[in-house]
Amino acid sequence: MNRSDVGAVLITGATGQVGYQLLNELSGRVQILSPSRSELDLLSESSIRRYLDANTPRLIFNAAAYTAVDRAESDSDAARKVNAIAPEIMANWAHRAGAGFIHFSTDYVFNGEKRSPYVEEDPTSPLNVYGQTKREGELAVMAAHLRPVILRTSWVYGPRGANFLLTMVRLGKTNPELRVVNDQVGAPTSSAALAKAAVAIADTLVQDSDVPTKSGIYHLTASGSTTWAGFAEEIFSYSPVKPPRIVGIATSEYPTPARRPAYSLLDNARVQRDFGVSLPSWKEQLGDVMRGFRWE
Repeated sequence: MNRSDVGAVLITGATGQVGYQLLNELSGRVQILSPSRSELDLLSESSIRRYLDANTPRLIFNAAAYTAVDRAESDSDAARKVNAIAPEIMANWAHRAGAGFIHFSTDYVFNGEKRSPYVEEDPTSPLNVYGQTKREGELAVMAAHLRPVILRTSWVYGPRGANFLLTMVRLGKTNPELRVVNDQVGAPTSSAALAKAAVAIADTLVQDSDVPTKSGIYHLTASGSTTWAGFAEEIFSYSPVKPPRIVGIATSEYPTPARRPAYSLLDNARVQRDFGVSLPSWKEQLGDVMRGFRWE
């Protein structure tokens, strides 16, 4: 994908984890629109429509989301506006304009009761407001746009933003012991790997005439699995100083406002089949992130 293939590319949430990495991936290749909140306020329907009409992107990466899972329980109105209503408005606009639309979603649309990786057709049953509003966003996008691509991912982290990796590093500086949940299973996925794969998918959409068969919901996560405690241990294996001791605990010992799925592995076969895209193992991805990580 380059300037001759597509017009302006809009990245919402460009200061967030995935949006920032998308910006890096596409920089120099295409004309990028990366509006600030004052330019594009996802809480305001009129702001969204006004921005799109004024800037007419040909491809939209909707990487913006209300991701504060616990806060969403008491702030459901804002979560719904950002996670469901805003994507619907953007997808409707993109459909009318003939623009592509790539939207990011989450493993939290599932309840975690399954014990084998979820496929795209599995019934959804979110346990919390965040998951519910993200599912509402999926349904709205599917209804609004003829050929959207919705990428469900999981446990996203990276060297910026608010995420588990940075929380562990911060807490590890002052605590000799960290108690971390060890009965939730998932696949940590780096924002950089996710963005690179999303751009590869966009490249296929731009170049492939068989686009109608390559749309809908796809699962896109790291391969392999671990628990939050296992993830923490692997993070601190890269520590330049003595790391804290990780003590695994049950979810019941760490109550939070929002319930989390106990199991949220996603089957990635469909995205591999349709786009030839697969992500490295979560350990390999973490190694890539940590090699350039600043512990200060």
